[in-house]
Amino acid sequence: MERITEIFVLLDNKPSTLGNLCTYLAEEEINIESIGVFHDTAKIFVKNLNKAVKALSKREEYSNHELRDVLLVDLENKPGALAELTSKLGDEGINIEYCYGTLSRKGDKVSVVLDVSNIDRAEQLLKS
Repeated sequence: MERITEIFVLLDNKPSTLGNLCTYLAEEEINIESIGVFHDTAKIFVKNLNKAVKALSKREEYSNHELRDVLLVDLENKPGALAELTSKLGDEGINIEYCYGTLSRKGDKVSVVLDVSNIDRAEQLLKS
């Protein structure tokens, strides 16, 4: 489990908007490690955050972005792993604002990105 910084980008909810964003980041040689898209927003994790922020700031349609600290949690790829994680947070009164994940059909691990109501408390809880 680690705290990461995610880029929260507002998007128009229309065809090609996500494709244009992903193409632009690729042209800027920025690899998207993880992405969640929800109606009119993209939540993106990249390794080179500073480079991505500079690139997004150069384009008017992406200049209104925010940075958010979220948790990246690796789980075993088995039934109940996500239930255990989310129940543990919920039982301690920590609300999950949103969650998205990556899956690997070949591996025994999956990763989920969580935005939680109290990131410091969630970190302490998950480290113990």
